[in-house]
Amino acid sequence: MNKQAVARKSGEPFVRMARRERISGGQVVMIRALAVLCALVTGGLIILFLGHSPVKVYADMIAGSLGSNTVLIETIRLAIPLLIASLAIGLAFTMRFWNIGAQGQILFGAVAASYFALFHSGGMPRLLLLVVMGVTAMLAGGLAGLLPALFKAKWDTNETLFTLMLNYIAICYIKYLQNGPWKDPSLRGFPKIAMFADAARLPKVLGVHIGWIIALLLVLLVYLYMRQTKPGYEIRVVGESPRTAQYAGMHVGRVIIRTMFLSGALCGLAGFVQVSGANYTLGADTAGGAGFTAITVAWLSKLNPLVMVGVSFAIAILQKGANKIQTTFKIPASAAEVLIGVILFFMLGCEFFINYRLIFRGGKERVDG
Repeated sequence: MNKQAVARKSGEPFVRMARRERISGGQVVMIRALAVLCALVTGGLIILFLGHSPVKVYADMIAGSLGSNTVLIETIRLAIPLLIASLAIGLAFTMRFWNIGAQGQILFGAVAASYFALFHSGGMPRLLLLVVMGVTAMLAGGLAGLLPALFKAKWDTNETLFTLMLNYIAICYIKYLQNGPWKDPSLRGFPKIAMFADAARLPKVLGVHIGWIIALLLVLLVYLYMRQTKPGYEIRVVGESPRTAQYAGMHVGRVIIRTMFLSGALCGLAGFVQVSGANYTLGADTAGGAGFTAITVAWLSKLNPLVMVGVSFAIAILQKGANKIQTTFKIPASAAEVLIGVILFFMLGCEFFINYRLIFRGGKERVDG
């Protein structure tokens, strides 16, 4: 009886996973290059199905996101809240707290900042107004992150569901404001909040609002916080093993609460940057999906703040390019989103093959991975 027959008779599965012990840098590059190639080919098939040339569509995506100073500014503007939210997600995920509520925390921060922009913009100097907007946005986002952390620390509730549900509360609250107390009366019944005064808008540097400077400073601060400070060390230890953290004298609940407040505060700051630097008003779509896309950015970056800069910009290129091909080639928005999803799917999928390998029935088990 041959080896395969023996394996089938013994009930061995046709394929199983095994974690790699180690992998060379060359193999990592090859896997990622294959993932990019597969993503482009699969996306190209979708484009062909829609009746267009993949080469022309891909070229238009690049031109539509990087081809001129104007579109480059728009691409950077898309990357800013995504980068800040990714830093926030990275803090929570490092300690294995699955914060899926970045979207809501961004919106809560945007609401707090908008209150001062709408009702106090005439009573403060511009610099003071912007500082107050930013601080209150961070407090609001921090409180939105603090609430599930308190429940997790005290009653061990499911943080994934808790943070996810808060997203919908934030959206519904903004819709209430749009249709109620903050509704702009000059629009004759249309449910929209008024545009911000000039004093409540972030100034620009090199054609882009200063949110890009804030985001880059935050990258450096978060990197140093995680690598060079005691709280950052505690976050990593809690993420690796809460029991080990307890044996080392760390108060796990306190670490969770502190880190989630900081994570929510960063998301709230992203909300402030969005309403004050990009949209100049508040709406249910203010976050623009950045809170959810930030999860992808964080995983692709392996929770490294420095890597998040490049990944956030790359995804912003895809988003801006997808908007461009909708206009040029009349590709439906849903199809453009599917195209982005396919590319991100392959990029995330390649991480699986970097960390694991497939062993087929009858295959040789190797210790070296």
